[in-house]
Amino acid sequence: MGRLKLQAGINSIEEEEPEECDAACPNRTTLSCMINSEIGAVLAVMRRNVRWGSRYMSGDDHLEHSLIQSFKALRRQIFSWNHHQWQAINPTLYLQPFLDVIRSDETGAAITGVALSSVYKILTLDVIDHNTVNVEEAIHLVVDAVTSCRFEVTDTTSEEVVLIKILQVLLACMKSKASVMLSNQHVCTIVNTCFRIVHQAGNKGESLQQISRYTMHELVRCIFSHLQDVDNTDHALVNGSSNLKQETGGLNNEYAFGSRKLENGSVNSEYDNQPLSANFASNSASAVTVTMMDENTAIALTGKESASYDVHLMTEPYGVPCMVEIFHFLCSLLNVIENMELGPRSNTIAFDEDVPLFALTLINSAIELGGPSIHRHPRLLSLIQDELFHNLMQFGLSMSPLILSMVCSIVLNLYHHLRTELKLQLEAFFSCVILRLAQSRYGASYQQQEVAMEALVDFCRQKTFMVDMYANFDSDITCSNVFEDLANLLSRSAFPVNCPLSAMHILALDGLIAVIQGMAERITNGSADSEYSPVNLEEYIPFWMVKCENYGDPNHWVPFTRRRKYIKRRLMIGADHFNRDPKKGLEFLQGTHLLPDKLDPQSVACFFRYTAGLDKNLVGDFLGNHDEFCVQVLHEFAGTFDFQDMNLDTALRLFLETFRLPGESQKIHRVLEAFSERYYEQSPHILANKDAALVLSYSMIMLNTDQHNVQVKKKMTEEDFIRNNRHINGGSDLPREFLSEIYHSICKNEIRTTPEQGVGFPEMTPSRWIDLLHKSKKTAPFIVSGSKAYLDHDMFAIMSGPTIAAISVVFDHAEHEEVYQTCMDGFLAIAKISACHHLEDVLDDLVVSLCKFTTLLNPSLVEEPVLAFGDDMKARMATVTVFTIANRYGDYIRTGWRNILDCILRLHKLGLLPARVASDAADESELSSETVHGKPIVNSLSSAHMQSIGTPRRSSGLMGRFSQLLSLDTEEPRSQPTEQQLAAHQRTLQTIQKCHIDSIFTESKFLQAKSLEQLAKALIWAAGRPQKVNSTPEDEDTAVFCLELLIAITLNNRDRIGILWPGVYDHISNIVQSTVMPCALVEKAVFGLLRICQRLLPYKENIADELLRSLQLVLKLDARVADAYCEQITQEVSRLVKANASHIRSQLGWRAITSLLSITARHIEASESGFDALLFIMSDGAHLLPANYVLCVDTARQFAESRVGQAERSVRALDLMTGSVNCLTRWTSEAKEAMEEEQMSKLSKDIGDMWLILGQGLRKVCLDQREEVRNHALLSLQKCLTGADDIYLPYGKWLDCFDLVIFTVLDDLLEISQGHSQKDYRNMEGTLILAVKLLSKVFLQSLPVLSQLTTFCKLWLGVLTRMEKYMKVKVRGKRSEKLQETVPDLLKSSLLAMKMRGILAQRSALGGDSLWELTWLHVNNISSSLQLEVFPEQDSEHFQHKQGELVGGLVPDEKVSVSSSEIASLEDAGIVG
Repeated sequence: MGRLKLQAGINSIEEEEPEECDAACPNRTTLSCMINSEIGAVLAVMRRNVRWGSRYMSGDDHLEHSLIQSFKALRRQIFSWNHHQWQAINPTLYLQPFLDVIRSDETGAAITGVALSSVYKILTLDVIDHNTVNVEEAIHLVVDAVTSCRFEVTDTTSEEVVLIKILQVLLACMKSKASVMLSNQHVCTIVNTCFRIVHQAGNKGESLQQISRYTMHELVRCIFSHLQDVDNTDHALVNGSSNLKQETGGLNNEYAFGSRKLENGSVNSEYDNQPLSANFASNSASAVTVTMMDENTAIALTGKESASYDVHLMTEPYGVPCMVEIFHFLCSLLNVIENMELGPRSNTIAFDEDVPLFALTLINSAIELGGPSIHRHPRLLSLIQDELFHNLMQFGLSMSPLILSMVCSIVLNLYHHLRTELKLQLEAFFSCVILRLAQSRYGASYQQQEVAMEALVDFCRQKTFMVDMYANFDSDITCSNVFEDLANLLSRSAFPVNCPLSAMHILALDGLIAVIQGMAERITNGSADSEYSPVNLEEYIPFWMVKCENYGDPNHWVPFTRRRKYIKRRLMIGADHFNRDPKKGLEFLQGTHLLPDKLDPQSVACFFRYTAGLDKNLVGDFLGNHDEFCVQVLHEFAGTFDFQDMNLDTALRLFLETFRLPGESQKIHRVLEAFSERYYEQSPHILANKDAALVLSYSMIMLNTDQHNVQVKKKMTEEDFIRNNRHINGGSDLPREFLSEIYHSICKNEIRTTPEQGVGFPEMTPSRWIDLLHKSKKTAPFIVSGSKAYLDHDMFAIMSGPTIAAISVVFDHAEHEEVYQTCMDGFLAIAKISACHHLEDVLDDLVVSLCKFTTLLNPSLVEEPVLAFGDDMKARMATVTVFTIANRYGDYIRTGWRNILDCILRLHKLGLLPARVASDAADESELSSETVHGKPIVNSLSSAHMQSIGTPRRSSGLMGRFSQLLSLDTEEPRSQPTEQQLAAHQRTLQTIQKCHIDSIFTESKFLQAKSLEQLAKALIWAAGRPQKVNSTPEDEDTAVFCLELLIAITLNNRDRIGILWPGVYDHISNIVQSTVMPCALVEKAVFGLLRICQRLLPYKENIADELLRSLQLVLKLDARVADAYCEQITQEVSRLVKANASHIRSQLGWRAITSLLSITARHIEASESGFDALLFIMSDGAHLLPANYVLCVDTARQFAESRVGQAERSVRALDLMTGSVNCLTRWTSEAKEAMEEEQMSKLSKDIGDMWLILGQGLRKVCLDQREEVRNHALLSLQKCLTGADDIYLPYGKWLDCFDLVIFTVLDDLLEISQGHSQKDYRNMEGTLILAVKLLSKVFLQSLPVLSQLTTFCKLWLGVLTRMEKYMKVKVRGKRSEKLQETVPDLLKSSLLAMKMRGILAQRSALGGDSLWELTWLHVNNISSSLQLEVFPEQDSEHFQHKQGELVGGLVPDEKVSVSSSEIASLEDAGIVG
């Protein structure tokens, strides 16, 4: 058996066994039964009626009504269709009887209602679809029948039921699968019929009202959701025209909206030949009349006929044509306000808001569903651009909040879908509606302000809205600054002025923060160029001709937009100058390359035309001037207007809005003449020549004055005006209708010859709207900004200041946590943007504002500030936010560091800072490296090393402060804290932990250089300038804390020490030099300085000298201060030397070290550490360098001379000096191998100087009072002088050595032995013996060198003289026997050595040998026997022979014979061996 199985788009007959049927897909028999039951239902109702019942029961077929016969015939057929597929059956066959009932005017409401229900049921079965046979005719029949439904009305209730069922059937038609077969005409008819029911429902029950409106709404949604599937059909218009100016009109008489009137329950064709849709005309709004009558009310809609759709097009499946008509019809419902001659502000009194609100709701639905596709259909787009938007502008000023809210919703939808097509319309809406209503100064009610503000906030929540406004309007010289105006509006509206915080303030705040957060989100999307480059005009380019090559490419439109904004801003500045002095204003613009160096009329005219804010009086005077240049500017100015296809009065209004018409007749004539030429040039349709335009313009000005001047009592009539303008059009008359229209236009709306000054928010007049439409055809394309931060830098720079102020004020006045959090989110977003765009000033301002709310900067008047802080959520949130900003965006904080440090100092004073901040913020890596065998080295510079002398430290740390919590300023005992106090304190601690204050300093190594420098300066500033007079403990504590932090960031930034060091050094220097008593501050300064040197020397050799030189500050300490810290200072210097000796290279650096060590030599506590450091440097010459040799030797000398400590240390110091000779030897050896002769010569001289200085140092110690030290010094000196064999010394150095060292020490010792008490210098005899031995041994060892000197004789006499003195010296009043024995022996050794080397010999018998004679002269004074001992008597011949050979000097390599006994004597003296 065959069964009909309906599927989507597929009709099939399948042979299957009967089975359960799906309700949505009934089988053939079921469908037959359903239709049969519907026939039975209709007949049953008809049977109840006497008229139908008597006929039906009579049994006479010829008496049966045709309606009954049709049902009987259908009943006979339906079950015979079981073997057919239902899609193959013409729906007309089973629908026609029901439709006949619906059409019949003989049936009552009950019968009609049942028939409608039957049709509705059949339509909802989905039996009829686009594949059904003859479906198009069937669906058209249904629509025609239902829209022309006729029935007898017996009661109101039954009538409403029928109307509801009509709505159901029509909606089912649109929603059925067969709806695609409906024609444009039928869709229009359906909508019109539904609207008529909506209109009549006003006098019916509530149910009908709701259902009819719902149905109308669903119809519009159903129709316009189809728009996305429709191709552009404008090519099928009459004449094939695509010109929007000709694409006007609606349905012709035959295919107009079906206009029928429900009369006595039936639809009669009283208006069958009248179109009921308002026909769309692009140039003027259609006239609409609404007549409110009784329940039989009909809406008569008449409109100007224009080019219509093709008849064939209107019978095609529905698409754009019907949508255009429906949309136009909906727009026409808004025009009712114009025809009632009511201002928008009288809506709530004289006009029911229901109709426009309903129309706006339908329009909104249409745009929501069809919006994305509207731009592809020029007729729909044109409707929106002109008629709809013009109406929206009017209703936007409605006193009804509902209407205003709906208008704003529509504009928001239009912005989403069509903003690229509605550029100037959007500008006008924001300027003339939102910005006017959102401010009370324009007379808007609070409700209007609130709705406008809500709408604005909704726009702001669209991420790209503000960028679009800025890119398209603020950067366009022909547009207003919408972005700036909206941002300023939001900022001002968020300010509570002399009033508590209201919902309006919070709303404005939400808008501001939405804009800011949008910018913050765009940061993560990247930017075309992260580096902002300011715009600058290098040469003159006509600013009104600046173009963009590609509005879709950010690489083109971004710089173009910035350039235009720069030009616009400069023009505004120029306008300000011009208003004060026109000449200087033009000169300013020439200087900024916006006007050419030589002014031309066109550039000045464009300046007047496109610059907002100009004084219109001055512009009018300039344009009316008789000067030739001014006249040229006037004509160029008129040439900037577009009067194409514009009425004369409209054109004149627009022209005179741009300046004030001068009062002098000649100036007026010149101005109107320029206007007339331009107007006639563009619109010569009616006027014969430009003179006609000029005369008529004059006449219009006169009429305007006559009609609107209160002093004119007798007003000009229309006839007077027409009569006055006879024969002006080239000798003929202008059309009466033309003049009449001008007359009424001027009478109704005054031509303002004194336009408003400034750049306020004007009303949208008809003339301005016409001008807007003209401009929209020529305006630059709408720039779609996208989701990247292309222009956010410029935008944020404009709005950041007011935004910070607004959020701050709201935060200050707010009382709820939600508002607090909103403000904090805004602050963080501002910080993020400021940092991203490198706007340091903005970030500083933000920090300053936030710090005020922490309550930490204000001197607390409360007794328990910690508890007060814990109870103040606002202060806690602000504090967390401040430090969050400091940690995240510290790179871009500059002066704001001062405020942040003020907060930190306040927390420090309250004892709330984590211990790490207060003690040491140095690198973890550096701290961990200071361990030995797993145990930390005790660092004397840590804050815990020693308590500040004279100033006890305050309790610090998070928990350490709790004991002082309730007694900050008093020591009186208090009771135990309450639970509330404990909770407040806990909140305080949690807040401080969230701040991560220590990270600011521990992570300072990641700060940018400029920020780091400012942080250091802020620390120095916060510490204050040290004072010599005693400062308060609190001030000192603050200074110490700041110094600790300064040292910490210095140590953390060793790679950038060059940035910080000058400031750090100056600060420490000020502290050191201004402190006269020991205190914590100077302690921290000195040891901090040493610590910096310790840490940085291994890494920063390039500034090692500078670091070490800074240690000389210690030398400038006041004596009392130095004495207090000397031991610790020395220990630190010792550590520094031991750790960094290899890094100290220069003499300058070593001088600083040795200067400190030298001082310690005389300090009891410090000398041991100082000598330990010196020992480290000099032992085995490990760290002796040519750069520090002299300095170390001098330091060792001072330790040797120091009587602090045991003499043993002096002896060790002498040993260090003695051992240093080995370094000189090593350097000499190394130099011989590595250097050239010239360099070697220089180094030898330097080494010789060092050797001599070493000898001089030892010479000074030789005069020490202590015998042990004195004698050891002499022996050490002897070692040094006799151990110089491997040191290459110039001959002159030996002479200097004798003169400056040996002779001097012998003379000084001799003087001491004779002139000082034996108590002071004990056992001087032994010292003198050592001294004379020193003289002899050094002389003997250096004799080969000394003998080469020309001054050898003088030196030898010096030796003899001193031996002679020592021979005669008296010790304890008598001559020393030991010296009496020692001196001759030593002298003999010298004489023998000289004899052996041939130095001492008699060279002349004539007595000319002075050396020989002088020698024996002195020797004989010492011992007369020495000559014989050295030169014993031999035979005279041999002796004389020998003398003869030696005349004239000693021959090289020739030796004087010396006896074995003499050699033995020399061996005893150590000369030979």
